[in-house]
Amino acid sequence: MIDTHELTRRAGSQREISFTAAAPADLGIDVIGVPEDDPIQFDLRLESVVEGVLVTGTARGRLVGECARCLVDIEDEFLADFQELYVYPESDAEPDEASRMEGDLIDLEPVLRDQVVLALPFQPLCTDDCPGLCPECGTRLADAPGHRHEDGVDPRWSALSGLLRQDEGPQDQ
Repeated sequence: MIDTHELTRRAGSQREISFTAAAPADLGIDVIGVPEDDPIQFDLRLESVVEGVLVTGTARGRLVGECARCLVDIEDEFLADFQELYVYPESDAEPDEASRMEGDLIDLEPVLRDQVVLALPFQPLCTDDCPGLCPECGTRLADAPGHRHEDGVDPRWSALSGLLRQDEGPQDQ
């Protein structure tokens, strides 16, 4: 929550603030996200407008997850840009048109959640060309580039392999 008490309601007045806050729970998706209570750095400009307070700024923090192909742990950073109008409590704006202030307080969590979660990769990768895991044994292919298996017999053709062995026996003439 940001306190806007020091920002006058006169349109055009503004204030710049920077602070660090703990990340909320569940800020991410199943495979990648911001760890709970990790520090997030905010750099914001609060500007008083006729309807309320316009908040423009960035949030920066750490992402932790796992590669969608090889399941190795990955770590990255995010930078979320946002701009949101928070209307005064007495405003006639509909609830779905703009975020509403709670007295002099602004809650940034919904905007942060929207910007960060929407910007996350659906399938994060450790490298752009990650080869993934061997489908037969699960070996990480980036660690074993020459990894191979004997050519197996397709189970749908296994009954025919018995015919081949019978045909290779001694020939009667």
